[in-house]
Amino acid sequence: MTAKQRNNCILYGASVLLLLVLDQFTKYLASTYLANGHSIVLIEGVFQLHYLENQGAAFGMLQGKKLWFVAITLIMLLLMVLVYFRTPFEKRYRWFRIILTLLTAGAIGNLIDRLRLNYVVDFFYFELINFPIFNIADIYVTFGMALLFIMILFYYKDEELEVLWPFQKKERGE
Repeated sequence: MTAKQRNNCILYGASVLLLLVLDQFTKYLASTYLANGHSIVLIEGVFQLHYLENQGAAFGMLQGKKLWFVAITLIMLLLMVLVYFRTPFEKRYRWFRIILTLLTAGAIGNLIDRLRLNYVVDFFYFELINFPIFNIADIYVTFGMALLFIMILFYYKDEELEVLWPFQKKERGE
C-alpha cells in the first residue's frame, strides 16, 4: 500500500468516524430532549423534531426484523469496504469514495442503534407531506444513493465502474 493509499484509507476511516459522531450525538439529543413526547416545531405545519423508536424501515416496513437488518447491513458494509479498497486512488474517483463514506457512516449509524437499543432513533419529521420520520444516518444513505445514481448516469463510464466490483465475470479465453 502506497503512502497515498494509506492516507486515503485514514481519511475514509476518520470521515466515517466524524459522520458517526454527528449521527450518534443528534440521536442522543433527540433521546434526551424529545423522548418524553415533546415535539419541537421548527416551521408550523411543515417541519418538526419528533422522537420515534423505529424497529423497522421507512413507512413502517419490516417491523421487528432486527436480525434481518443486522445481517443485510453487515453484508453491505463488507461489500462497501471491498469496493472502497478496489476504487482507484485517482481524482476521478473522489466522488465515489465520498459516496462510499456516506453510505458506510449511515449504515453503521443505524446498525449501532439496532444493536444497542433494538430500534433506530428517528426524529426529523416533515409534517407538510407526512414523510416518514428519519435521522442523520438516513440522510447520509439517501444523499449517498442519490449521488451514486447521478454519478453512474452522468459522470462515470461503464468501464470505469467495472474495476470497482470485486466479483467480475471472467471473459472466455482468459
